[in-house]
Amino acid sequence: MSVLEPSDTVAPSDSVAPPAAAPPTGGGSVLDREHRALSVGIVSVVLLIAFEATAVGTAMPVAARELGGVSLYAFAFSAYFTTSLFAMVLSGQWSDRSGPLAPLTAGMTAFAAGLLLSGTAGTMWLFILGRAVQGLGGGLVIVALYVVISRAYAEHLRPAIMAAFAAGWVVPSVVGPLASGTITEHLGWRWVFVGIPALVVFPLALALPAIRRTASGPADPQAPLPPYDRRRIRLALGISFGAALLQYAGQELRWLSLVPAVVGAALLVPAVRGLLPPGTYRAARGLPSVVLLRGIAAGAFIAAESFVPLMLVTERGLSPTLAGLSLAVGGLTWALGSYVQSRPWTEPYRERLMVGGMVLVALAIAAAPSVLIEAVPAWVVAVAWAFGCFGMGIVIALTSVLLLKLSAPEEAGANSAALQISDGLSNVLLLAAGGAAFAALGGGAVGHAASGGGGGSHPVAFVVVFLPMAVVAAAGAWVATRLGVRGASVARA
Repeated sequence: MSVLEPSDTVAPSDSVAPPAAAPPTGGGSVLDREHRALSVGIVSVVLLIAFEATAVGTAMPVAARELGGVSLYAFAFSAYFTTSLFAMVLSGQWSDRSGPLAPLTAGMTAFAAGLLLSGTAGTMWLFILGRAVQGLGGGLVIVALYVVISRAYAEHLRPAIMAAFAAGWVVPSVVGPLASGTITEHLGWRWVFVGIPALVVFPLALALPAIRRTASGPADPQAPLPPYDRRRIRLALGISFGAALLQYAGQELRWLSLVPAVVGAALLVPAVRGLLPPGTYRAARGLPSVVLLRGIAAGAFIAAESFVPLMLVTERGLSPTLAGLSLAVGGLTWALGSYVQSRPWTEPYRERLMVGGMVLVALAIAAAPSVLIEAVPAWVVAVAWAFGCFGMGIVIALTSVLLLKLSAPEEAGANSAALQISDGLSNVLLLAAGGAAFAALGGGAVGHAASGGGGGSHPVAFVVVFLPMAVVAAAGAWVATRLGVRGASVARA
């Protein structure tokens, strides 16, 4: 598959199917006769991605050790992230131009191919290449799914399908690590990678015919097909390489790390300004604030969550299994929060829900390091994180719903890509900043501390991760007052 043009093996959907009609505005549900196959199919896609994310993360340390690439371990994550950022922009343009069918098909194909390449790799660099191919697929898929929702579901049904997406993460978050650990222990880590592609067939068989029927073709079939915006493609490459360089610099506390940091920032800043809606970083009302809030919420929460198991293992002596299980209930409360926002009675109160959700996230992050005090029981983290995940379930689902509400149909792909870029970019930047502060104040390299299984970290190193992330999340509560929830109208990015 080419990353700059549609694959020759995937025909543009507007040439094989009638253009999609505007989504209905009446009643119905996401599981009525009209939507059932599509809903089950796209939720199955999300379920597969969620299972992969939880299962592969468990198997990856073993893979890196057997391939002699522990020193390159971080690149297995950053390769996925870097290519997915580029693919998000490409998928937005591709979907707006010819519909989401082709990018979704190509993305699932690349996703499976990347898993197979990593699972059969004989060296760590081939393994990393597989992760990069997988990232291309993941970026194409997530944006295409948003465009499907904007085309095939009426506005009043979108909160429900977003809630179903959140629910699709619950079972994998609990079962994935256990299943992956069992397979890795008894059959080998390669089976975790090569076994998942077989699961691609079912969601594609359900989703693609339904998408062809309800959401294929350009948004305006009477308008000429626009060319690909090569400037945005170049900016996408800039944001990908810039983020990768900054992530690398954050892992190496040396003076020479300033070189990749400066180059990364030089690439990143103009790319972000060109790819996100104007006014995003001054929290302009409406669409820019929606995109900004998504980045604030996702970045602060994920950066903090990444250090919770490490803190419980090194400072409170919990086993890795118990430390991981302390966060498991969060999958349930996340789905519950997403379900709550989908209820029709919440519509007049959505702005308050968003503000309340961000307050819960900020309080959860601030409460987590309290377990550094020996008298505070370790289960406090599990309780705090359950409330934080409830808030995240509200915020993440509602930002997705509002983005589609505030986007013109022909711009749903580009704006969905902007939302995902804000999400992914803030993850890596805040995680890199937190990791650098952690290492500078006695935490040591995160990967080494994690593998060490105990000791070696200083409590203050955790505090300087969690408290700044709590402040970032609190700022998100203010941004949530600027979303333009009441009387929102279509806006152009």
